[in-house]
Amino acid sequence: MDMRQITPSFFAAPQIGPEDMQTIAAAGIRRILCNRPDMEVPPSHQCAAMQRAAEAAGLEFAVQPLTHQTMTPDVIAANHALIDACEGPVLAYCASGTRSTIAWALAAAREMPVDEVIAAAADGGYDLRSLQPTLVAISKLPL
Repeated sequence: MDMRQITPSFFAAPQIGPEDMQTIAAAGIRRILCNRPDMEVPPSHQCAAMQRAAEAAGLEFAVQPLTHQTMTPDVIAANHALIDACEGPVLAYCASGTRSTIAWALAAAREMPVDEVIAAAADGGYDLRSLQPTLVAISKLPL
């Protein structure tokens, strides 16, 4: 398992498995956020199986599938709400962790300086420099 810290309350990861849930819980994560659509994984790693394993380990589980086509403002806002509403750290996962990190960054650009968003992602191993113009544009939108 490759759990990467982006902020004190947000972590991203490539695909995790049911067998990882105890380790994730022991690391202090409170909620798992599945950003990976079921069509990308075998039944053993689809949302229902992952949710059962997460809940058995005492973790909250939320689903917000993301694809590049579905990263709309409404979906990004819903994803952010799932992260923001948790009373503790959230681990979001997808195939590589990149989509989860991009979705976080698109929302975070409205709350923190773009350079800090890009640096936090980079510290977690995700290079979002190519998104800088988009993040800057988002940061200038009215709240």
